[in-house]
Amino acid sequence: MTHNRRGASTEVKNENLEQQTMFDDLPSELLELIFSRLTLDNNIRASVVCKRWHSVATSVRVLSYAPWLMYRPLYGNQYEFYDPFHYKTYSIDLPELSGSIICYAKDGWLLLYGSETRQLFFFNPFTRDMIKLPGCDETTYLAAFSCAPTSSECVLFIVSYVSPSAVNISTCYPGAIEWTTVNYQNQLPLSMSSMIWNKVVFCNGLFYCLSFEGLLAMFDTDERSWTVLSVPLPKCRNNCVRDLFNEELMFMTEQEGNIIVITQCSSENPVVLKLDRTLMQWKVMRTLGGGTLFAGFMSSHSRIGLPRSMRNYVYFPVYGTEYKSTISFSLDDCSFYPHKNWFPPELIFCFNDIIWIEPPKDFSGFT
Repeated sequence: MTHNRRGASTEVKNENLEQQTMFDDLPSELLELIFSRLTLDNNIRASVVCKRWHSVATSVRVLSYAPWLMYRPLYGNQYEFYDPFHYKTYSIDLPELSGSIICYAKDGWLLLYGSETRQLFFFNPFTRDMIKLPGCDETTYLAAFSCAPTSSECVLFIVSYVSPSAVNISTCYPGAIEWTTVNYQNQLPLSMSSMIWNKVVFCNGLFYCLSFEGLLAMFDTDERSWTVLSVPLPKCRNNCVRDLFNEELMFMTEQEGNIIVITQCSSENPVVLKLDRTLMQWKVMRTLGGGTLFAGFMSSHSRIGLPRSMRNYVYFPVYGTEYKSTISFSLDDCSFYPHKNWFPPELIFCFNDIIWIEPPKDFSGFT
């Protein structure tokens, strides 16, 4: 009996060694494919098996999800949502948004303007939660918010053009009964087009605004101060004219506490710039450090820890009656995927009625 037990034990040990050797011999590409399909919990468990598995598992670990593109319908209330990672499109009937204009999106929430009520309101298209806001006297403005309106730290921000020398800034928070509006004088003599702010992002307690001419200003929510910075964006190679009829597209977001601007001239590759607050100058980014950018007209987004196939890319919407997709630009090889010639020119970088939005955690019930 003792001999049989020892023999059986030896056979089990040999079998385990064979299995271990088999996994050790797997090429890294195959391990990457296997680990990329694991959930985050299982990826972490696999990473502690050995040094090689740890290296492969962390290289493909997914810590966040790509935003979806939300398309406003031409007719009716059937909104479509496009997932750029799984190449899937979902549809949701949202009669609550009938007659509304989308102004901004962040943390899965939309900020909208009701054309009938003439008031701003928050709406989550996945939970259908709505948060009403007090009426605002401003009629032409750029609006944004700092974080989800369910947070006690949420601040709404509106900047309105008054004159080349002044702006009105209105702030509010969910639950308030009125807006606080203050007129601010600009420190620099500016033209009208340089003071029409068309991009806004919240970063480190500040709302940053980018004008059509590439000027940057910031509003401090604590000190309630407005400052126009003397750090204009560098011109593109074609020296495009920057005005209200811009030939050069500009997008702005934040990434790990840094202000990021993407410029896109029709005949040139996109250029990604980061604001160096110490030197007060823009620096060209040759890599996103494994991050990913999603350029949008109303709001742009950045992500860290997406699937490996999406890292170091800038994504742009492609939109038409027959096309609802994305085109991405790789900073690694300075190429578009798919090639720009695959789409009609008028569909590339089209942003009307399209916005990036954070997807729900569970979308199994979507069609």
